[in-house]
Amino acid sequence: MTTNIEPVSKTFDSQGLKLHYLDWGSAGAPILIFVHGMNDHARSWDWAARAMCREWRVIALDLRGHGDSEWSPDGAYHIAYYLLDFTDLVDTLGADQVSIVAHSMGGNPAARFAALYPQRVHKLVLVDAMGPNASVIARWRKQGVVNLSREWMEKRRRTVARAPRRFAAIDQAVERMARANKHLSNEQAHHLAIHGVRRYDDGYGWKYDPAVGNFLPEDFAFPLAEYWREITAPTLICWGPDGWTTNPATDGSSANFRDHRHITFESAGHWIHHDQLDAFVAALQQFLPAE
Repeated sequence: MTTNIEPVSKTFDSQGLKLHYLDWGSAGAPILIFVHGMNDHARSWDWAARAMCREWRVIALDLRGHGDSEWSPDGAYHIAYYLLDFTDLVDTLGADQVSIVAHSMGGNPAARFAALYPQRVHKLVLVDAMGPNASVIARWRKQGVVNLSREWMEKRRRTVARAPRRFAAIDQAVERMARANKHLSNEQAHHLAIHGVRRYDDGYGWKYDPAVGNFLPEDFAFPLAEYWREITAPTLICWGPDGWTTNPATDGSSANFRDHRHITFESAGHWIHHDQLDAFVAALQQFLPAE
C-alpha cells in the first residue's frame, strides 16, 4: 500500500459556506469521492485514499460543520443542505460522472444524490450507511411528530448553551478515540485525533460543530428506500456485525437496490474502513477496478 502520498487541501463555496476537501491528485483519472459520517472528518479516509489514488482522482470531503469546513452560523445541519453541498462539490470538480464511497450519515446525501442524478454516479459504496433501522423508525413513530419536534428544540437549545468540551492535551483526545472504537490501532487513534481537534485558548477541542448531531425529525420524513429504488449505479453495501446496525442483507433494506452486492466484514463494527482496512481496500479495488 502506498504510504508517502499526501493530499492537497482545497476549498469551494457552497450555500454561503467555505467547505474544505482533500484532493489526492491523479488529474485526468476518474473521480472517486469519499464522504465521512457524523462527527468525523476527511482525514478518516487517508489509508483508503492512499491505496486508491494511483488509479483514481480521490476527493475526500469535509462536510459542513466538520473537519476544516466552516460551521453553519444558523445550525443548518440537515440532510437537504448536505445534499446541496455534495452537488456543489461535484459541479466544482467539473465531473460529468463520479463514484462515491460514503460512511454512516454521509451515505444519506450520497444515496439521495445517486437517486436524483443517476446518470452522474458510476458506482456507489455504502459503508454501514443505511440509516436508522426499522426498530428506530418504529420508536420515532410511536413518539409522534409533536414530541420529536419538542425534543429537537430542547436539544438544540441545550447544545447552544453548553460550554464546548476541551482537552488539556491531545493524548486525551487519542484516548477518547480509542474508547469509541476498540478495533483502532494506536496509530489510527492518534491520526484520527490529531486531525480531528484544533487548538483553542482553553485547550484542544473537536473540530466538528456540536450542533451537527441534532437531526431534524423532518430529515427522515421521507423513507430512504424510496431513494434507493431510484439508484441505477451498481452499489456495494458494506456491513460489520460488531456495530449497532442491523444486517442489510437480512433486514430487507438491500433488496431496494436494483443492482447491488453485499459484503459482511467479520471482526468489524461501524467503522469498517478502520477496523478491517486491508479487506476493505481489497473490496474497493475489486468493485472499483481501474478503467
